[in-house]
Amino acid sequence: MPETEEKNITVNRKARHEYHIIQVYEAGISLLGSEVKSLREHNANLTDAYASIGNGEVILKNAHIGTYKQANINNHEPLRERRLLLRKSEIRKLIKFTEEKGNTLIPLRLYFRKGLVKVELAVAKGKKTYDKRQDIAKKDFQRQQERKISY
Repeated sequence: MPETEEKNITVNRKARHEYHIIQVYEAGISLLGSEVKSLREHNANLTDAYASIGNGEVILKNAHIGTYKQANINNHEPLRERRLLLRKSEIRKLIKFTEEKGNTLIPLRLYFRKGLVKVELAVAKGKKTYDKRQDIAKKDFQRQQERKISY
């Protein structure tokens, strides 16, 4: 029997460059039918998205899921807030993490698992500009080393 097959919908590439990832959680997401159909067409963007906690719920904000062309009057709003589905114990942990100064909740990717849409949610701390420069320098150095080895 094959393992749980995951199909990426979209990845937030900017997140790993802008933030130090502390911990990653998998969350379900509450969606409308037209949103799921739009996601099947890979019509989503997480670039400026983030999550916040309020009233014991985790809410995904600024995640753009484009409108579904075949949906009529019942189409969804592309930038609406969406509820993330997590266990209470996970939400308590996230509350503790986000109370620390500088920590935020960032979605890393949207994907399908067993026909359901999942969000990879990360507790992250913002990088300083010199951290970003160091990361770029390390990547360049590694590329140069790989080129030398391949010759």
